[in-house]
Amino acid sequence: MKLGKVSFKRSSTFRKYFMSIFASVLIVLFVLGLSLLVFIANFWKDTNVELLTENVKKLSITASEYFELDDESEYINDPTIMLAYSLSLVSNSIDSELFICDLDGNVILCKDIINTINPTESKAFCEKHAGTKFPKNMIERAAKGNYQIAGEIPELEQDFALVAGEPIFVDGNVIGVIIGAQSGLDSMYPYVTSIFKLFLVSTLFAFAAAFISVYVVTYSITKPLRKMSQITKEYATGDFSKRIEIKGNNELAELGNAMNSMAQSLSALEYSRRSFVANVSHELKTPMTTIGGFIDGILDGTIPADEAEKYLKIVSNEVKRLARLVSSMLNLSKIEAGELSLNLKKVDISALIFNTLLSFEQLINNKSIDITGLDTMDSLHLNADEGLINQVIYNLIDNAVKFTPDSGYIDVRAEQNSNHTTITITNSGAGIPADEIGRIFERFYKVDKSRGLDTKSTGLGLYIVKSIVEMHGGTVSASSELGKYTRFRFTLPNV
Repeated sequence: MKLGKVSFKRSSTFRKYFMSIFASVLIVLFVLGLSLLVFIANFWKDTNVELLTENVKKLSITASEYFELDDESEYINDPTIMLAYSLSLVSNSIDSELFICDLDGNVILCKDIINTINPTESKAFCEKHAGTKFPKNMIERAAKGNYQIAGEIPELEQDFALVAGEPIFVDGNVIGVIIGAQSGLDSMYPYVTSIFKLFLVSTLFAFAAAFISVYVVTYSITKPLRKMSQITKEYATGDFSKRIEIKGNNELAELGNAMNSMAQSLSALEYSRRSFVANVSHELKTPMTTIGGFIDGILDGTIPADEAEKYLKIVSNEVKRLARLVSSMLNLSKIEAGELSLNLKKVDISALIFNTLLSFEQLINNKSIDITGLDTMDSLHLNADEGLINQVIYNLIDNAVKFTPDSGYIDVRAEQNSNHTTITITNSGAGIPADEIGRIFERFYKVDKSRGLDTKSTGLGLYIVKSIVEMHGGTVSASSELGKYTRFRFTLPNV
């Protein structure tokens, strides 16, 4: 047995598998990177909002304490300086803008005021935020406490910012609010960029590993397919000698086994076909030569007139043999084309057996064959196609007579129960080898000619028997013991 050898080529199948798997890897990496960006952005936002809120709450408490100082303070009559320093310190530490606003939204204090305060004066002024006024709805929500928002802040000229707000209480009353704002894009960009750079470096190594892995996996998947494709092309040319090497126990291995089994069947079928053509040619040529020779002999006077009847009988037998051959081939063609339909009617199977045996009476007497089992056979009826079942019985009895030696026996039995009728035909003789008994119902198959007596058979008779029985919903089987007997049994449903 030869194994197919195929040179490696980048087939379209390889490219499709490689590109599809590699594209899947790229999509996974892209989705992973996008998910990481979203996760990092949300993590940064949540962390910074929490930090900003915490500092704003602490400053609101501090501001409340400063505003509660009386006018006799030792340091200054106005808490502006202390609050300004606190705003500046906290703002710079968390990279944010902190504002103390009144309930109308006007900015009272910010971190930039610290640069304009004169220690000898109690008032300060910030030109940068002098005209800044936060929306009333923002001030109202901040006055209620725990105010957080992420979005556009036009008052600070920022497209995206994190904002937190807390009220300032004096004697239990809200006198103002503290607004904390942190630029989202300016602060988030360096953080996200640094982490994403690490991801890109890792992705580069993962990309290289994925490329190699996908290449190896794709090659291992498509290699058997390429071999199968090449070997299939050789099958198409009629060379069924090559087989696919099977490795593993997966779907490709199952496909390989199926193709090897197919090749084995096609090889056997091709051998049977060639044998069939040779046999049919011989079957047609021999009787036609005989017929032609005898008729020409009668016409030209080579055969005397008193012997013409003898040779005409031989010609008649040869014509009948040709008719049976043609009939078998026509039935085979109809069966395979699904054109043979059943004409069911009530049939006396016992009568068919008796009549068929009578047609072989001369051959049976010439070989001194003993027929047994008929004396116990009752009249049995079932619904079947009389013509087709008659052919089944004829073919089986024909085989039995042909292979039974002189002075041998043929035993015919018929049994019937409420559902089925079983006919058994057994003949003495050389029998069929165990390694061939399972194939005798195959189309064109013939038992080894070196051990057989049927050198002129076309190998169609038993195949037709099996096809007709199965068309009736029945079963047929064979058994044999070398040197003793061969037995055929077929079962048909009664209705």
